[in-house]
Amino acid sequence: MKLQGKVCIVEDDPMVRQSLAMLLESLGVAVASHASGRDFLDDPRCGEYDCVILDVRMPGLGGLEVQDRMAERGLAVPIIFITGHGDVPMAVEAMRGGAVDFLQKPFSNQVLLERVGQAIARSRDQSCFAERRQAAEARLAALSPREREVLGLLVDGRMNKAIAAELGISAKTVEDHRASIMRKMQVRSLAALVQAVMDARRPSA
Repeated sequence: MKLQGKVCIVEDDPMVRQSLAMLLESLGVAVASHASGRDFLDDPRCGEYDCVILDVRMPGLGGLEVQDRMAERGLAVPIIFITGHGDVPMAVEAMRGGAVDFLQKPFSNQVLLERVGQAIARSRDQSCFAERRQAAEARLAALSPREREVLGLLVDGRMNKAIAAELGISAKTVEDHRASIMRKMQVRSLAALVQAVMDARRPSA
């Protein structure tokens, strides 16, 4: 089993940090670690990891507080919580905040590795979507005001003649705008056009 990704371990127990780092590095994972939530949040790369393994109870900022701070900054890094003192309400709060899992110590290495693999896959899905959204946003921004009007009606399912009547222009002009929109949005079908608009408008994770 090989995992390729960047994982950060945030754990105040140095023995736990070291053992987790050695386990992950043995499978090809690039590992960073911090002894406190504050140190992690001060890390300029804290939003660049594919996964964060985060202890719930630490001096200073606890894991759930770190999760909240990450959400405030818009950091959508998948989190795996680990704890020796977890309870059901705490686990529910963590999962509602988007955590991949909430593991109670002692946990098996196999379970942890499976969850890390899932987190890395989720991170890459988010990264791919972010790239699609940014590209779609840039293409939408290149449309003229009239093209955006036509686009809005196309996405609403309006036919060319109906759009022409709505905007007080000829059907031929609508066709010309439609062709220009498709070219600028780099799509070949109405379905692909609708998907691109949805990508651009969907909020980031």
